[in-house]
Amino acid sequence: MRVLEIAPGLWRWTGLHPAWTPEDDWEEEVGCTFYEAPNRVVLFDPLVPPEDSERFLAALDLDLARSARPLAILLTVPWHARSAGELVELYGATVGAPPPEGVSPFRVAGAGGEPETLYWLEGPRALVVGDVLLGDPLRLCPESWLPEELRGAPIRDSLRPLLDLPIERILTAHGEPVLERGRDLLGELLG
Repeated sequence: MRVLEIAPGLWRWTGLHPAWTPEDDWEEEVGCTFYEAPNRVVLFDPLVPPEDSERFLAALDLDLARSARPLAILLTVPWHARSAGELVELYGATVGAPPPEGVSPFRVAGAGGEPETLYWLEGPRALVVGDVLLGDPLRLCPESWLPEELRGAPIRDSLRPLLDLPIERILTAHGEPVLERGRDLLGELLG
């Protein structure tokens, strides 16, 4: 497990995905995001790291007690539910409720033929993504993850409205996060 403070109240952690195999075309280590919104603590695509679950849950206990806010879970894609069930059971978290204040959802074309929901975090100027964008260096997901009709221009066109946001950071589920110049790098990627 690696933990990185991105900004006050915004953290990213990684865990080793228990379903990963060497044949997969994605890395074993996946990223998740913790955000203290004004009225809730939100976990995006949470995975309780199986390699360090006790330490993770102890830290989450402290953060929830300190913040005195309820826990919510938001998913970018359905298959990123990961540890959502466990967290609902342990903390009474809500899954998929309307996003809290300062968090805006953006639906885009996504991997696996399913729409993906990206989340704009206004305060820290961060975009939380699931599978459609991969980490630093910022890149699109492999075309093999997309249905034929979304490859090339269609997937890029789906993402273009994001360029209206003053994105500084892009917090990815796969690969290293983009911590500066997010909008510029996304603009270069989309052409």
